[in-house]
Amino acid sequence: MINTQKQAQTGVMTSTKHMVLAAFFLALGIIMPFLTGQIPGIGSKLLPMHIPVLICGYVCGWQWGLAVGFVVPLLRSVMFGMPPLMPTAAAMAFELAAYGAMTGILNKLFLGRKGSVYISLIGAMVAGRLIWGIVSIPIYGIAGKAFSWQVFIGGALLNAVPGIILQLILIPVIILSLKQAKAME
Repeated sequence: MINTQKQAQTGVMTSTKHMVLAAFFLALGIIMPFLTGQIPGIGSKLLPMHIPVLICGYVCGWQWGLAVGFVVPLLRSVMFGMPPLMPTAAAMAFELAAYGAMTGILNKLFLGRKGSVYISLIGAMVAGRLIWGIVSIPIYGIAGKAFSWQVFIGGALLNAVPGIILQLILIPVIILSLKQAKAME
């Protein structure tokens, strides 16, 4: 019975810890675009909202990563008008939800394997961009805008190159540092 109580307390502690960390990543997702938005021409291409969402999936697990990813662009749109709710923030909500969920799922799946952080990060980035493309078709249609193959390639790849490079450099360093410091499970 004592072990069961201890396990229940540990579960509550872990759940509370993840909720607090998820709130921290949510706040970062709202604040970080202010930092990069001041860099004309490249600020939005650095994808500042994506970084805390991707890290949240690693640190807090797929459920929290999904929730934070879905909420950040919508909340930021409602609070500050950026990104515009339709079609940008609506489509980004699904994209970032996929990022957060997939980093958590793939990290757990490939845990302990050499290069697991890169495998899970790249897998999440590909999945998120595909989800963004799929949901953008009806969302852009509702907004009265056309979503073409050119818009997909431009938004998912060409305009995102600086952010993709930043994510591939920064996120593995952060995650590996957290793991080495035993700051995450």
